[in-house]
Amino acid sequence: MRKILHIDMDAFYASVEQRDNPDLRGKPVVVAWRGARSVVCAASYEARKFGVRSAMPAVRAERLCPQAVFVPPDFVRYKAASKQIRDIFLRHTDLVEPLSLDEAYLDVTEPKTDFPSATAIAEEIRRQIREETSLTASAGIAPNKFLAKIASDWRKPDGQFVIRPQQVDAFLAPLPVAKIPGVGKVMQGKLSALGIELVGDLREYPMDELQRNFGSFGASLYRRARGIDERPVEPNQPVQSISAEDTFEHDVPLHELAPTIRRLAVKTWEASRKTERVGRTVVLKLKTSQFRILTRSHTPETPPDSLETLTDIALSLCARVEQPEGTLYRLVGVGLGGFREREEGMSQGTLFNESNP
Repeated sequence: MRKILHIDMDAFYASVEQRDNPDLRGKPVVVAWRGARSVVCAASYEARKFGVRSAMPAVRAERLCPQAVFVPPDFVRYKAASKQIRDIFLRHTDLVEPLSLDEAYLDVTEPKTDFPSATAIAEEIRRQIREETSLTASAGIAPNKFLAKIASDWRKPDGQFVIRPQQVDAFLAPLPVAKIPGVGKVMQGKLSALGIELVGDLREYPMDELQRNFGSFGASLYRRARGIDERPVEPNQPVQSISAEDTFEHDVPLHELAPTIRRLAVKTWEASRKTERVGRTVVLKLKTSQFRILTRSHTPETPPDSLETLTDIALSLCARVEQPEGTLYRLVGVGLGGFREREEGMSQGTLFNESNP
């Protein structure tokens, strides 16, 4: 039985700003550039009380919280703090899988330290983070990654929660199905149409029926409803690609995709800012109403250096989708690929690539 921790920093970017500038403490801080096309990188808990969230347009955040203090992001400082925290993790185990600058999985089944339990290790890691960085973290402790990630959100901020093996079934049953990774609003609607609102409802369905309704994702739903996740913690796995996609409730024509592409570009860009590597290739993914998958990609001479650049390239790729007039699309996605270390990524030349499987 594995012992897995998910450590998640609390409002990381905003907390670093409040730590380094005492005048910001206790105030609603929004980490974002001002401007019509800017998005929120992070919001302090004081700002979250007004409904401000990451990836939200900055202009909307300002409307929700007019008294917010806007601070431009400083990724150099965030990465320095992240390295300090990573070093703390490595004192306890070599099996550390970073997900971004502010969260990671740790496998402490066989720890390097002599603490009596995974719960004690999580407490010690959070103590060391607090004392050495003046920041706070929340932790989830569970038998696998799926459960640990849910648990880390349970007592935020600055708390921890443990799900023991014998508690898994009772813990999961009353949760909304939206807690399962991959279950967005569209999937929620499809599950609700079958009378599935809670994880306990989902358990009533056999795997073959779920697969018949939802394809390969049906098998994942079946396993997650039972708390099954056999993925190991994989250290030193560099980011290769990041993407965001959305399935429409009703199939739409190509000319109506732009608003969704812009929204997905925000998600992809914000996720890419949490890595220490640079994405070079912009990818547009489409799925037609006939389930045919199309991809178009472009690698500019220099890696996209702003949300605007990423968005403009993704939108321009629509012009290269040569499908019959009247073709409808059920899914669109925006991604960044070809990630390299920062110095290597910035020195690459031009590559133009297109695929149409």
